[in-house]
Formats: sequence, structure tokens, C-alpha cells
Amino acid sequence: MRIGFLQTGHITGDVAERFGDYPDIYGRLLAKADQNLDFRAFPVVDGVFPDAPDACDGWLITGSRHGVYEDLPWIDPLKDFLRDIRSARVSLIGVCFGHQIMAEAFGGAAGKSDKGWGCGAHRYTFVDAPSWMTGAEGEYASHAMHQDQVSRIPADAALLATSPFCEFAALTYGDPEAPEAISVQSHPEFDADLERVLIELRAGAGVPQVLADTALASLGGPVNNDDFARWFVDYLKLAAARRQAA
Repeated sequence: MRIGFLQTGHITGDVAERFGDYPDIYGRLLAKADQNLDFRAFPVVDGVFPDAPDACDGWLITGSRHGVYEDLPWIDPLKDFLRDIRSARVSLIGVCFGHQIMAEAFGGAAGKSDKGWGCGAHRYTFVDAPSWMTGAEGEYASHAMHQDQVSRIPADAALLATSPFCEFAALTYGDPEAPEAISVQSHPEFDADLERVLIELRAGAGVPQVLADTALASLGGPVNNDDFARWFVDYLKLAAARRQAA
């Protein structure tokens, strides 16, 4: 099964040398659930787009330092491509920036939040987890690193999870039991070491030091990264099977 990463940013410098770029990090996440997946990266941030929405069996939109509201030459083409993916009924996952641009592309809205930065380990409450998300009950923990949020969800989106800080923390599109697309605001691809490095880089330089200290203190406990790897891969496989059967 070939999964395409729609890469909307780059990790650079010492962080990249230690952890890799976005495709490396997301590849490690999904490989936790299936080591036989085939990954392809398309740096749309550099203007490199796939030839067609069915060039891969499923897609994942990465995080980014950019905002969906920025006047960048690749933003609108990416929104168009996301709509093409849904029209072709190919599975689609969005993470952080991916979560936000999916909302924008499908009729919702996202932007800078008046709540400021969310970072560190956050807890989220499932609203109504579908049956294919086995074990999704009550709450989950995940690393956050964002100051933008979805502010209005599209008409065909259903709320999957929420928190006091992030109202629209996870969404499904179409029928939640057989979604056309799914997205999440947090970063299940981040481990505590990467999250710690990113907080320390931003502390006092965007993220207030007091908030950074609180976020750093939140790290080290259990997070649901392995569960998200399984949920993502299960969704991708189920969606691919439905498409083949159609």
C-alpha cells in the first residue's frame, strides 16, 4: 500500500539531523502499525505536487511552520488538490497544519487563535469515536505545538475529539463509520524528545517562558502515539478496501 506525504514544511538544521524531516517522522509513526507500507514524499511546500489524486492509495498532509492564511503560491493549489482527492474517493489524513487546511479546503475556517500557543502534552476527550477506532474511549493524550486552530468546521465534518484549549481537536469527514477523510490538531508523530527540543527552541521566542516551562513539565508521561498509528493505518486500509470494492 503506497501512502503519499503531502509535505507542507521542512525540518532543518540540528533538529533535522537528529530526527529527520517530516516524511521520516511520519513514516516512523505509520510503520509502528505496518512495516510494509510504501511511502512517497511530495514537497508541495516547494511546488512539487503529485500527478493525480490516485497516484497513491492514501494521503497524509504534514504539519508546517506556515499558516493556512498566508499568501503563499502553493496554498490554493493544495486546497484544490485536496478537493480532488476527496472527489476521487482516496483516503486523506491531516495533522496540525493538515487538519487546518483540510477545514479551509472543505468549507470551514482556520486561523490564529486568541488562546495563544498550545504546547506540551495535552489531553483530549473523544466525543463519539467510530467503531473502526478500536480502543478509542474517554480521553487520549498527545503532544501539541500550535497557535493556529480550526475555528469553524465544514458542514460535512463531524467532531471526533475536543479539549478546553482546542474545541475542534479532531474531525471526520462524511460518514464517521466510513469517513472520506480524518484529521487531528495534535502531533501523534512527535515523541517527547522532539517535543522538548521544539519547545526549548521557541521558549522566549514566540512561546512565553512561563508557558514553555509548564509544557516541558508535562512531558514524559504516556501519550497515545501507538494508538494513532494503528487508527491511521486502519482507516487507510479500510478506505482503500472500500474504494476497490466500489
